Amino acid sequence: MPNRLRIVALEEHVVPPVLLDAWARAGEPQIAARGYGDEPLARRLRDVGDLRLADMDDQGVDVAVLSLATPGVQSLAAADALSVAREANDTLAEFVTADPQRFQALAAIPTPAPEAAAAELERAVTRLGFRGAMLYGRTGDRPADAPELDDLYATAERLGVPLHFHPQTPVQAVLDAYYSGLPHGVGQVLAGPGLGWYYDLGVQYLRMIFSGVFDRHPGLQVIAGHWGEVVLFYLDHTGYLQETAKLERPLIDYFRRNFWVAGSGTVSERYLRWTAEAVGTDRMLYSTDYPYTFGTRPAGFPFIDTSGGVARSFLEQAPFSEEEKAAIGSGNWERLTGHLAAGRGRQDTASA
Repeated sequence: MPNRLRIVALEEHVVPPVLLDAWARAGEPQIAARGYGDEPLARRLRDVGDLRLADMDDQGVDVAVLSLATPGVQSLAAADALSVAREANDTLAEFVTADPQRFQALAAIPTPAPEAAAAELERAVTRLGFRGAMLYGRTGDRPADAPELDDLYATAERLGVPLHFHPQTPVQAVLDAYYSGLPHGVGQVLAGPGLGWYYDLGVQYLRMIFSGVFDRHPGLQVIAGHWGEVVLFYLDHTGYLQETAKLERPLIDYFRRNFWVAGSGTVSERYLRWTAEAVGTDRMLYSTDYPYTFGTRPAGFPFIDTSGGVARSFLEQAPFSEEEKAAIGSGNWERLTGHLAAGRGRQDTASA
């Protein structure tokens, strides 16, 4: 290739100590996939230093946009969610300040305390220089279209920052009804990275559309990973609900004007081509879902390994023009968030 692609990866997870402590107090599973222990996956979730930089070089990733691993602070009580989100965001900002050429960040948002969610997004963007936020679908049993989150969406629209959504485990009633009783532990994995995560979040996207979130906030921009969390592949069918739901636009139009789609380490040319056909390469971004796709990982994670340069070669070999590959690798991200780096980044702490 005449020019080396610049790759900005958007779904690159980290678990700072404050989050580990909060999850432990809340009774979250203390497993390697959450950053506990000394397994390679756990160490990589905690590391934002030489190990992560070496892995980025191995993958071929130029910039990692850091965010908390799922479910972030959204499984915590309201008071804990607010304090942990603020400390975690301060920590992420320190990582970015230490190496701004390699790191950017998406803010943690305390949705269990919705009255404080918008303020923390504003602080993270205007004081800490973040380029958006990472959310995790539901907050407990509260869906993503809950009215109390409307101020958060209005703030994201006003600031011009995207909200990246990441899946989390379905609610217990769904786990019991759909995924229980299967042999060899298959149900637990099927409920998570096998399939359940993506259905759970895809339904949240549809709820946001059908409940009018994007009609109230037509400039709101959402980033969907995992090739659109299943629903992207059913838009031709689900679109017939436009009239029933009294949508202001065709369903596909919301995905082409309000959504950006990345693959989250699912290295599939079939999904890549379908996404380009559905929303266009000018709405596609890039991500590797690090470290869950890197090298040794726990059984049950279905992703193809992106180490050994696979993260880069997958995009370099994509069936697109060089201009389209450059846009997916980093150009679209800069088009979406470059205005923040240009003049609305981190303020001098002396004036904060």
